[in-house]
Amino acid sequence: MAARCRINLIMQVAGHTFLITGSGSGLGAATARLLASNGAHVMIADVNDEAGQQVAAQIGPAAVFAKTDVTDEAQVKAAIDLAIGRFGRLDGIVSCAGILGAARIAGKTGPHDLPLFARVVSVNLIGTFNVLRLSAAAMTLNPPGDDGERGVIINTSSVAAFEGQIGQAAYAASKGGVASLTLPAARELARFGIRVVAIAPGVFDTAMMSAAPNEVRESLVEQIPFPPRPGRPEEFARLVHEIIENRLLNGSVIRLDGALRMGPK
Repeated sequence: MAARCRINLIMQVAGHTFLITGSGSGLGAATARLLASNGAHVMIADVNDEAGQQVAAQIGPAAVFAKTDVTDEAQVKAAIDLAIGRFGRLDGIVSCAGILGAARIAGKTGPHDLPLFARVVSVNLIGTFNVLRLSAAAMTLNPPGDDGERGVIINTSSVAAFEGQIGQAAYAASKGGVASLTLPAARELARFGIRVVAIAPGVFDTAMMSAAPNEVRESLVEQIPFPPRPGRPEEFARLVHEIIENRLLNGSVIRLDGALRMGPK
């Protein structure tokens, strides 16, 4: 009897190329460092020139930086082209770029500012979709690997998508859109062998969270059952690593929150 061909059940991080938006700091920077330390090539894509270049310099030859506004089609295309030109192909993306925008729908100074709502949705949802659509198109050109896989897309949602608090209308709506995008995108891109997964982080120790008022941060941390502390960016990065290498993870939104279920405020 002929020997059965063995299929590699994982997409190896080592030797593959990943574009990471928002990787000048926080979750994205931690993800870039972890993937590079495990043998990946990383495209540092961030709107902050100085921060992005610093992360790329720290990582070394395995990293390249491109200033990237995720809402700008030309800049995202340029980052993808640079990654492919430098490393030969694009195997996956991790979308971490995002902004906050706290305001009440009917506040003391009047109704919610409409441009603020539009800006948060533009960056968090439309920007995420912009990166997804352009990177997916590039990855369809990859030769298929084991199981016919050509790539993986990991987006960042939030627990606010499910338990948005008072004052989080814009942020919760944008992150809810990212969560809802996951399954239809996974279903559509399955024919190309491209997986789509979203992570919904809880409270993490990042610059974005540091920008929130002290009372808000303290209130959120008090609601985390265990461990009773903010998540560390490295813990987010470890989940990204697992998603990349576990091919059966597809079409799901994975909460990473220490069992946090946020109250109204």
